[in-house]
Amino acid sequence: MKKAAIIFWLVIGISNSIISQSIESKIREFARQEYPSDKEMQDYIYHQQVVGYNYMIKVTDSDVKSIAVREYPDDYSMQQYIYNQQLSAKNYMRTVADLDVKSIAIREYPSDYSMQKYIYDQQLSAKQYMRSVPNSSAKSQAIREYPNDYSMQKYIYDKLVYGN
Repeated sequence: MKKAAIIFWLVIGISNSIISQSIESKIREFARQEYPSDKEMQDYIYHQQVVGYNYMIKVTDSDVKSIAVREYPDDYSMQQYIYNQQLSAKNYMRTVADLDVKSIAIREYPSDYSMQKYIYDQQLSAKQYMRSVPNSSAKSQAIREYPNDYSMQKYIYDKLVYGN
């Protein structure tokens, strides 16, 4: 039994070594492509990519990870950046209070938490603006034209009232 376990771990070690060499080669090639004639920048990019790779193999949100990998399949540093950006936005969207506005954001960008956050903030601001406007006929027309889009309501309202 001991011998089988040792052989198993040797095979796993060899496999991990091959994977590491493969990833290292991929990262070195990426750095060479980014800066073909600058060894110092290649080393810098290589280091950034290794840090990003090590970060990405430890992340826990597979949904967010898939977004990052899809956007930057060969750039581990950018995957790390996108992962953190998307995870932060996903957590933000879990806490938002206005469910009407949240549904607009999710409808527009069902698989991009960063854009959901952006749209949510934009729509919420426009919704609050539309609550405070004084011209009721312009407000009614804007709501009629775009009943499910507060940003467009604001745009139409401003165009009708201020000519913008």
